Amino acid sequence: MPKIQATPLDGAFIITLPASEDARGTFVKVYGETVFRKAGIDFTLRESYFSFSKKDVIRGMHFQLPPHQHSKIVYCPEGAILDVIVDLRKDSPTYRQYYAHELSADNHKAVFIPEGFAHGFKSLTDNSLTCYFVSSEYNKTHDTGIRYDSIGFDWDVKKPVLSARDLSFVGMAEFGGGF
Repeated sequence: MPKIQATPLDGAFIITLPASEDARGTFVKVYGETVFRKAGIDFTLRESYFSFSKKDVIRGMHFQLPPHQHSKIVYCPEGAILDVIVDLRKDSPTYRQYYAHELSADNHKAVFIPEGFAHGFKSLTDNSLTCYFVSSEYNKTHDTGIRYDSIGFDWDVKKPVLSARDLSFVGMAEFGGGF
């Protein structure tokens, strides 16, 4: 049974995934609809994908605008990442606040990110594998983000590796939008 803990951000949760190890290796259960719903997580999987990242890669801060907004379950079954979320919901008591948590192969943790949040991460190791379960399908015209360095978070990296797309996003102050 997963252990589900609220984060300081309204509606976001850290999930410790149940894992068992034996001579064959490790088995981890990532998702169970009944258990998640009992914890207040209403999630329907519509799309899933993964990324491999080198150390010091920063990906984010990504989200999709309505009507294609989505919630996510993110976990890291290989390597380690510092996962970062920001609440962009204007009516939320935690609006514009961020939260960071390490997800790794060793700690078997995942994060549930509700609709209306921006998401990103920094890879802490080479070849970090990050997996995403997403509640809506990718929509190019509604897919966007805010600059990683505009949210007030110290990423603690001297030379981050970023995509041109992620560097082209507007800052938090210029975003002006919200959910």
